[in-house]
Amino acid sequence: MTALEKARIYFAADRFAVDVLGAEIEAVEEGYARCSLALSDLHRNAEGHVMGGALFTLADFAFAVAANQEQPPTVSLSCQTSFLNPPQGDRMVAEAHCIRHGYSVCYYNVEVRDGLNNLVAVMGVNGFTKRG
Repeated sequence: MTALEKARIYFAADRFAVDVLGAEIEAVEEGYARCSLALSDLHRNAEGHVMGGALFTLADFAFAVAANQEQPPTVSLSCQTSFLNPPQGDRMVAEAHCIRHGYSVCYYNVEVRDGLNNLVAVMGVNGFTKRG
């Protein structure tokens, strides 16, 4: 079974990101994940823009997928999210990259781009890896 298949099976239990939001895992490698979201009216706020919570959840999901590849369970401790531009198009893609992974603390950078490849949000995440 490939790492991508394993990730999709494991994260199928992430009901909010997968079932409610509609996030999909596209690619995984050690310390990396790419997740996407097809946008619909469900993801829009009263102004018609993509809700910040949808952007945040997609970025957080990408972190979770990347940080839990071939690792003991890793959860976020804190994150800083900057919303840069309203997404255009009908899709968003979040890519999470490991910057540092120590014994129990890690740091990941996540970029979210829209369907036109515009950078719409960035997230820095400190995570904690549960050992033993």
